[in-house]
Amino acid sequence: MFSLNDSMRYWLCPGFTDMRKGISSLCGVVKEKMGCQVKNGDVFIFIGSSRKLMKLIHAEDGGMVMYVKRLEAGRFKLPEYDEQSKTYPMEWRDLVVMVEGIAEDPASRLRRLRARRNEYII
Repeated sequence: MFSLNDSMRYWLCPGFTDMRKGISSLCGVVKEKMGCQVKNGDVFIFIGSSRKLMKLIHAEDGGMVMYVKRLEAGRFKLPEYDEQSKTYPMEWRDLVVMVEGIAEDPASRLRRLRARRNEYII
């Protein structure tokens, strides 16, 4: 079963990542650039330079999983960088806010394309 939840730890890779990379290459980025081990079950988040593409990887029982989100409209808003810890502090809710485009003002959202839902009449 593929799942992410609020009990996991989330790490956003600093800087932008070449989005042509697959799971094996991203595991190498986690080890070399972030100094972490992917197999510990944490979720590692990568953003492309255009901020329209996001990849997440993590280890589950039985293997590695990669999620990909590409925005057709708008861009991902990155969280504030913490100079002291040299990381982006991330939690489940921060990931949801970033993916859904929720802005600080509760009445507004960052631009996102709405998926068209076809209705089929049988």
